[in-house]
Parts: sequence; C-alpha cells; structure tokens
Amino acid sequence: MNTDMVMAALNQAIADRNNPKDVIHHSDRGVQYLSIRYTDKMTDCGVIASVGATGDSYDNALAETVNGLYESEVIHYLKESWSGVNDVELATLDG
Repeated sequence: MNTDMVMAALNQAIADRNNPKDVIHHSDRGVQYLSIRYTDKMTDCGVIASVGATGDSYDNALAETVNGLYESEVIHYLKESWSGVNDVELATLDG
C-alpha cells in the first residue's frame, strides 16, 4: 500500500458518505496513514484520526479477526441466499 492508494480510498469514502463530520478513522501506524497529505485531508474533512500505539492490543487486529470469523462462519458457512441486510442480521441472531 502507498499513500496514493489510501488517499483514493479515503476520498471515495468521504464522497460516498456525503462528507461526514466527527467520524473516527482507526488505522495502524503504517506510513501511508501517517503521511502529511493523508492526515491533512482527514483534518480538512473533519475526520478524527485514531492511531494505535506500537504493540498496543487496542489496534484493529481484534476487529479484523472478529470480522473475518463472522464472514467465514455466518456469511460463507451458512451459504444462504441473502436478499438484504435484514437476512444477515437474522442469521446473526440465530447463530
């Protein structure tokens, strides 16, 4: 990953969400997320940066693990024909 790639993703996310304010953006300490262009863009758009400390257990590794398990255990394992978010929510409750 490089700064240009994450800048494109940030710009797309901001545009798709109609320039949200006071949104918290959590990332690791990758140089692309700490670049001046990236942090300036977040500041200009009112996005709040949350960067985990090196070796901190409160980084996004836990969230990524939970999301990965959820995807494999609920989404792919059940192999349902999801017609929308409500179907996934109901499957989550049944799980």
